[in-house]
Amino acid sequence: MLLTDAERRAFSEFIGGHLDAAYNLARWIVADERDAADVLQDACFKAVKGFADFRGGNARAWLLTIVRNTAYNYLRDRKQMDELPPEDELVSLNLYNDTPEVIFIREASAKQLREEIERLPAEYREAIVLREMEEMSYKEIAAVQRVPVGTVMSRLARARSILRERLSDLKEAL
Repeated sequence: MLLTDAERRAFSEFIGGHLDAAYNLARWIVADERDAADVLQDACFKAVKGFADFRGGNARAWLLTIVRNTAYNYLRDRKQMDELPPEDELVSLNLYNDTPEVIFIREASAKQLREEIERLPAEYREAIVLREMEEMSYKEIAAVQRVPVGTVMSRLARARSILRERLSDLKEAL
């Protein structure tokens, strides 16, 4: 499908600010940077095809829904539903003001958090990524996951509870 220059500009403005979030979600779902790039490319192609039919609303939620569906279809084809990628940017380190001990503790904490997020069931993991990393509202997450807002709230509460329980051992050790 070829777009006119005006349509191409409109589409770029429409989703341009949401591509990082779309890639991040794809990466968390498919567990591989290259695969995430492929998923994002396929999702953008689908978004271009569906752009003319979009009737307004939240562009970010619309795009992330397409990315999510594309990623899960990709995984179904490859039978990898429960694998996740490492996420290197969960904790930002301030290397200039912290002692080596503080840096070590943060790195250990980030690694443990990454591992525990990876162990969450897919629906909890996805809700946590969308809420905490992409800073989406409950309503936006509900639109992406195609569930009621109450379900999103329940998934987030359960995911946080699981993480809190699993990470308590790390906290006690520090």
